[in-house]
Amino acid sequence: MPGENLSRDEARERAALLAVDGYDVFLDVRSALDEGDPDGGAPRTFRSVTTIRFRCAEPGATSFADLIAPSVTAVSLNGRDLDPSEVFDGSRIVLEDLAADNELVVDAQCAYSRTGEGMHRFVDPEDGEVYLYTQYEPADSRRVFANFEQPDLKAPFRFEVRAPEGWTVWSNGAGELTDGTWRFAETKPISTYITCVVAGPYHYVTDSYSRTFADGTTLHIPLGAMCRKGLAPYFDADDVFLVTKQGLDFFHDHFDYPYPFGKYDQAFVPEYNLGAMENPGMVTFREEFIFRGKVTRASYEGRANVILHEMAHMWFGDLVTMEWWDDLWLKESFADFMGTFANVGATRFKDAWITFANRRKAWAYRADQLPSTHPITADIRDLQDAKLNFDGITYAKGASVLKQLVAYVGQDAFLEGARRYFKRHAYGNTRLGDLLSVLEETSGRDMGVWARSWLQTAGVNSLTPQVLLDAEGRIDELAVVQEAAESHPELRPHRVAVGLYRRGSGGALERYAQAEVDVDGPRTVVSELAGAEAPELVLVNDDDLTYCKTRFDETSLAALREHLGALTDPLARALCWSALWNMTRDALLPARDFVDLVLRFAGRESDIGVLQMLHAWANSSLVNYVTPEWRPTGERLLAEAALRELRAAAPGSEQQLAWARFLASVASGPEDLGLLRGLLEGAEKIEGLDVDQELRWAFLEPLAAHGAADESVLAAELARDDTASGRRHQVRCLAARPSQAVKAQAWAQVVESDALSNALVEATISGFAQPSQRELIAPYAEKYFAAIERVWAERSIQIGMDVVRGLFPALQQSQATLDATDAWLAAHEDAAPALRRLVLEARDDLARGLRGQACDAEAADASIAG
Repeated sequence: MPGENLSRDEARERAALLAVDGYDVFLDVRSALDEGDPDGGAPRTFRSVTTIRFRCAEPGATSFADLIAPSVTAVSLNGRDLDPSEVFDGSRIVLEDLAADNELVVDAQCAYSRTGEGMHRFVDPEDGEVYLYTQYEPADSRRVFANFEQPDLKAPFRFEVRAPEGWTVWSNGAGELTDGTWRFAETKPISTYITCVVAGPYHYVTDSYSRTFADGTTLHIPLGAMCRKGLAPYFDADDVFLVTKQGLDFFHDHFDYPYPFGKYDQAFVPEYNLGAMENPGMVTFREEFIFRGKVTRASYEGRANVILHEMAHMWFGDLVTMEWWDDLWLKESFADFMGTFANVGATRFKDAWITFANRRKAWAYRADQLPSTHPITADIRDLQDAKLNFDGITYAKGASVLKQLVAYVGQDAFLEGARRYFKRHAYGNTRLGDLLSVLEETSGRDMGVWARSWLQTAGVNSLTPQVLLDAEGRIDELAVVQEAAESHPELRPHRVAVGLYRRGSGGALERYAQAEVDVDGPRTVVSELAGAEAPELVLVNDDDLTYCKTRFDETSLAALREHLGALTDPLARALCWSALWNMTRDALLPARDFVDLVLRFAGRESDIGVLQMLHAWANSSLVNYVTPEWRPTGERLLAEAALRELRAAAPGSEQQLAWARFLASVASGPEDLGLLRGLLEGAEKIEGLDVDQELRWAFLEPLAAHGAADESVLAAELARDDTASGRRHQVRCLAARPSQAVKAQAWAQVVESDALSNALVEATISGFAQPSQRELIAPYAEKYFAAIERVWAERSIQIGMDVVRGLFPALQQSQATLDATDAWLAAHEDAAPALRRLVLEARDDLARGLRGQACDAEAADASIAG
């Protein structure tokens, strides 16, 4: 990987020297159908011929083009043949003595990918069909064609693809098949990382969108959606198109800039590393968004959010693109915000801000408290830095801060700023200052102060209410106290709503007063609430306007312990659950107390997305934050509650499904495992619960992990579901079995070999680390630290990230593991910064868990002493 890196300084130097006029790219992928593997372990390749027309500001200068390929057949520069062995080093092509106007032609053999990076090749085990798609961000288009791989060297692209007979090929522009070759319309000027090719016997569905503008012109956008043929029976393309059309209406209403990229295809592809990718005119998604079994409304809401997120990128990211990855937030934060903004404003998912507050912000809060936290506008030195910064800061914190910005400048000023930004910088590249300047124009506010506080500093503030009552029991003074971590001491301006809640005659805990206030500095008095009747609960970020950790005073916390389920407003309830979870992670609330709250109140949660999040947090409490001694008790209590709620849920409801999946995740005792086996075999029935194929695999994993489903059982299940999805599930379940031989095989397949595809690496890692098998996998802690530097050097960055994150000995929760981590860090100060970052993050999670366990132990001791 290091030889393939590109630094920011190199990119700036090349951008100052070169301007690109256009690309012609020819790909011959007929080799995708060649049977067998190449001889001698050589990679399977395809032909790639690229012609680049570009100018040089300093004739006679030297620069380079990017290409990662097993071999280069020919290189010519301005008609002069160059010796590939002299100018190509495996990742770069040296270009000497450049003219003012240049033409570079590179004929190469590029490798198909099994890691989801570059041209990914997938063979469907169900029918033997082969499918191709590309995925590039941040810098893998150079694995498919020679180019200048940086976002600010935009150019138009013309693609031609020779594919096997009977295949269909798609790219960013509209295409047609002539003389055995697919030829695609020239694109607008775009960055290399958002070009795309999808090819194969995909199942393809079409629709169309039209919009007539105020000037009488009409925009027609051909719509397409595709997936593997094996998934066609499950493909609800009508719903995909419905959300797509709603999104196009919404963004045209608000952006005042017609969609600029012609058609709009959406491909759901196999073995995809990301959620989706915003390639203009050719958006790609992970195929798990096609649901093979019953899922809850939260899954459909999540898919809609991703569809709209990627659509927002057509303007934020594709039309206007950041200059370098430092300003990645200029597209990702906006798309993350716009995804939810449009979901609420245009689709049936009117409560999407609840999901944002509960789920997306949880990702941000975790990332912002890691040692690797960074400002939203980050310092991205090179491509490895860029790869790791597709994180909770860039996405979820950035979106949260934009929500705060809307509250700060007003929605109208915010959207008018976006409209001016698009028109001013269309097909160009921008930095932070370009956006701030238009927002200053439209809002009349000094955006520099806001940006310094929110975009250029790291860390999350906590806001805590202080309530003083007068002799009559009314509020004499209510203040909001703002605090920051010592490591990131910045106090920020927050626009917040402070809500007061109390129980009425019917017992419901409801808001009776609210005031919006600008919190600035360590203590802010909310004068508007003076004289109000005494509250049982003060919620300092009511309506979730700002990005902060909400804390409670003692009275409010006591009220939540007793009456959380009586809180009627779903957003307020979600905010309280989120705050309580943050307190648990911060060792301010014993984890067993959080589990107790879930036991008593989760069954009353009406929002299915919040309920599923509570299930995940309860599981995390057991795995990471409760004392080892109490863990079996917690598992038993949660399993009992899951079964009770499962039987009580309305037959066929999404609550029933959520509780069934939660039961599978916490089942460990013989009775619970017996019930799961009975449901699989048909000996047990729960009215309304359809144990479909996806639910069968969910039940099989705990059975395998506890030794109650052996290899023959899993083989029989694969025979029922011999599909790509079934193979991934089986691999995960096989790796979950409690056997030394099984763990040794799984480790070798992932760490010592690169034979598995990215999806099967992910499945194997997921099955390997089972919380019930801590002692069994303990010996792999030492092996992990001995292997990771080699893995990082030899494997692709995506697989390296999967291995380093997924196999860290997180379940070996002891000071000894912390010491071993620190010893590795001390001995590898010169290791790749991205690798060190991953290890530091894993160490921080481990240390946080140990602090949580200490807090939980103190609570247990206090209970015994009491």
